[in-house]
Amino acid sequence: QVQLRESGGGLVKAGGSLKLSCAASGQTFSHYTLGWFRQVPGKKREFVAGISWNADSAIYGDNAKGRFIISRDNAQNRVYLQMNSLEPEDTAVYSCAADLGPLSPEGLLYDIWGQGTQVTVSS
Repeated sequence: QVQLRESGGGLVKAGGSLKLSCAASGQTFSHYTLGWFRQVPGKKREFVAGISWNADSAIYGDNAKGRFIISRDNAQNRVYLQMNSLEPEDTAVYSCAADLGPLSPEGLLYDIWGQGTQVTVSS
């Protein structure tokens, strides 16, 4: 099975940028749909971005469109989330996820999850 580990979170000021990275181990994720989700304590997990296995398609949640960019490097078994124009409401734990099914914003369809990385945006 694929194991996922996120990195790159931290504290940034509003308007700043941050690039998250998710590294896979145990198995290549070349054939997996990949996604980024975020969650705050006590709130429902929110879809941020997803990318198909061959990177021919990408989708974004309304919270991310126009500000964030998802990309992947299958040779390095990594997926990235470039986050620009960050706002305090972007504060959350960001997790990457993998699934062998088609590209989807539905978190319940993803089988493999990382532990997440904290992003905090100050005003």
